[in-house]
Amino acid sequence: MSDDPFVTHRSLLFTVAYEMLGSAADAEDVVQETWLRWADVEHGEVRNPRSYLVRVVTRQALNRMRTLARRREDYVGEWLPEPLLTSPDVADDVELAESVSIAMLTVLETLGPTERAVFVLREVFDVPYDEIGEAVGRTPATTRQIARRARGHVAARRPRIEVDRAEQERVLARFLTAARTGDLQGLMDVLAPDVVAVADGGGLIRGAARRPVAGARRLATALLRGLGSVSPERLTVTRLWLNGAPGVRFDVEGEVTVALSVTIADGRITQIFGVSNPHKLARLDVEEALAR
Repeated sequence: MSDDPFVTHRSLLFTVAYEMLGSAADAEDVVQETWLRWADVEHGEVRNPRSYLVRVVTRQALNRMRTLARRREDYVGEWLPEPLLTSPDVADDVELAESVSIAMLTVLETLGPTERAVFVLREVFDVPYDEIGEAVGRTPATTRQIARRARGHVAARRPRIEVDRAEQERVLARFLTAARTGDLQGLMDVLAPDVVAVADGGGLIRGAARRPVAGARRLATALLRGLGSVSPERLTVTRLWLNGAPGVRFDVEGEVTVALSVTIADGRITQIFGVSNPHKLARLDVEEALAR
């Protein structure tokens, strides 16, 4: 391992930026900007390189978040985070897996930039309040208040997530078997009655729902209709780990078209997130290293 603290903590910095932005491409840009600033300082004068680098990446991510907020106002349809291909090991760190899940990142989108930064740094990375305050330009006392508000906001919207990895995989296998065989009742049985599906096609994909679809029968019917429109010999379905949880990748004639992430509770799927915007699927061939 390199002695350069930036190299040592690069995965951490990427994870911080990604949790704040929900975009791997933007997180990479922020990490690169952080490296440029790190290259300009006298390293021997930095007492705690990890804290310094987290502070810099937070400030850069906050700047980027304000730009993204304007861009997302014009986004067509539902906006979902960019899915990441992760190793099964990420799921072993339950807190990290929950924090990077598509479901949680979608909840974090409802926070303001400063609230999101404070929540991520405190709840996920356990950064002291004085360091967080320095990063976001607030006093430690104010930072505590922001953290309390953000915590309450997230708690009210936080999805129940099944942490048993084997159970997650079993439920997903049942879902895929029913979908592949056209088993409407089997699909409804594995979906919670009040299941909600959100699709993100970015206005670029015909057939991607622009509003959430709710209810087991309605969703099961829509899923089977969509799968039925593609001949089996053209379709490849691959199970993989997305954002620390079991997911599915659909390829048509060798090109990835949809990445599917699910939330599971009590043995049933309660949420489905489907990303088909091609700009958000470019990184699914390379496993991301996440750390906290």
